[in-house]
Amino acid sequence: MTTESDVLAALSAVKDPEIGQPITDLGMVKSVVVEGAHVTVTILLTISGCPMRNEITTRVEGAVRPLSGVSDVTVVLDVMNDEQRTTMRTKLRGSEAREIPFTQPGSLTQILAIASGKGGVGKSSVTANLAVALAARGLSVGLLDADVYGHSIPRMLGVHAGPTNVDGLILPPMGHGVKTMSILPMKPGGVAQPVAYRGPMLHKVLEQFLADVWWGDLDFLLLDLPPGTGDMAISVAQLLPNAKLIVVTTPQIAAAEVAVRAGMMAEITKQQVGGVIENMSGFPCPHCGEPMDLFGRGGGDLVAEQLTKSLGTSVPVLGRIPFDVRLREGGDNGQPLVTAVPDAHASLELLAIAEALSSKPRGLVGQSLGLSPSRKN
Repeated sequence: MTTESDVLAALSAVKDPEIGQPITDLGMVKSVVVEGAHVTVTILLTISGCPMRNEITTRVEGAVRPLSGVSDVTVVLDVMNDEQRTTMRTKLRGSEAREIPFTQPGSLTQILAIASGKGGVGKSSVTANLAVALAARGLSVGLLDADVYGHSIPRMLGVHAGPTNVDGLILPPMGHGVKTMSILPMKPGGVAQPVAYRGPMLHKVLEQFLADVWWGDLDFLLLDLPPGTGDMAISVAQLLPNAKLIVVTTPQIAAAEVAVRAGMMAEITKQQVGGVIENMSGFPCPHCGEPMDLFGRGGGDLVAEQLTKSLGTSVPVLGRIPFDVRLREGGDNGQPLVTAVPDAHASLELLAIAEALSSKPRGLVGQSLGLSPSRKN
């Protein structure tokens, strides 16, 4: 016969869909009652309007029902009180101090700041698909829409729900396996409402998205930067000095020359440039198969060569994504190309870039281990 201990052991494998930790560790299991073949589990939600209530119920039922001797499972939903929410928040953060977890000693999250010199090169489309491609490899991925004025990531990932706020702890929604944070759900006027922030406000928004959002243990955090070399690029360098810049350009020489300036920000901010991605590259003619260079050629190589020469470090071309109208269509309907048409040439190139970026294992190179040398007498 199944016991309460058996049920609790099964529930320890159930993770909260927003936080990603076992509900038993989060204090979400209020009670377990076993009456013969009937089990009643009472779950404490973080807030009464929790958007994941149905998913949590399904997960709990799925974990308990297979237990030996169980024929019926009832899940009762309750809500945490203020003290219980405070306890959970403190447990997650480790302290009440407001800090950016990605800059703390021991953080293994790889941070990629996706930049471009100008708009219209498909930077956001590349960022969204790259994030989904990394998540498809089984990695934990977060995507921060740092393009506050021109935010577009929620639509591209099909994210319509806003974040959940638990006493100041913001739980980001997820789209296609990627945790996503944007200013869009914070605007009462919706998509059409403009954001009229000057530099200090932009800095505060970015800091809040980094310090107050519960990202969890990420393998990768991607930031979709606004085009150019303005306030947000500087704030990212200040708040995330360990972020690597990835520069997106098109093959057009005029676009590439502007993209070089975005990469040269690394000389001022002392960041590393992880590579260059050429978007809207040549593609085979659908009728004759001959290569077509719709937007010219050589832009990616030009950016990589100039950055390598100017920065004195090797800046590779990570990939050349062929022009594909379905990449744009996927962004409009919330279905990233890498999942909607994974065998498309553009998808294969994006997946290859993701594989190359994730081939380097998480490590402690360059991290402070909190150790000090000792001398033997």
